[in-house]
Amino acid sequence: MIPLRDNIRTRRFPVVTVALIVANVAVFLYQFLLLPESAQRIIFQYGLIPRELTSGVAHVPRPFPSEMTVVTSMFVHGGLFHVAGNMLYLWIFGNNVEDAMGPSRFVGF
Repeated sequence: MIPLRDNIRTRRFPVVTVALIVANVAVFLYQFLLLPESAQRIIFQYGLIPRELTSGVAHVPRPFPSEMTVVTSMFVHGGLFHVAGNMLYLWIFGNNVEDAMGPSRFVGF
């Protein structure tokens, strides 16, 4: 069965979790509204390509080092169900982790 919620109460509002969800949805909507070729370019430019990361050679031009794709790839999604599923589980589990760690440590996590 797919969990849709948990029964663990949090002590504070999960500010960082909500900010991450809003940022992910905003990036997805931006990517969704682009022409297909531009959306494809976003995936290759900001998505993580393991070979590029391990070899240190970027196969597509980027305005930043390939190592940054470890962070930028967290905001690139392949479709509506991909982003919806990820945001559902970020909400279910992220708010509990943020509550346990605290917002500032959760950002680094």
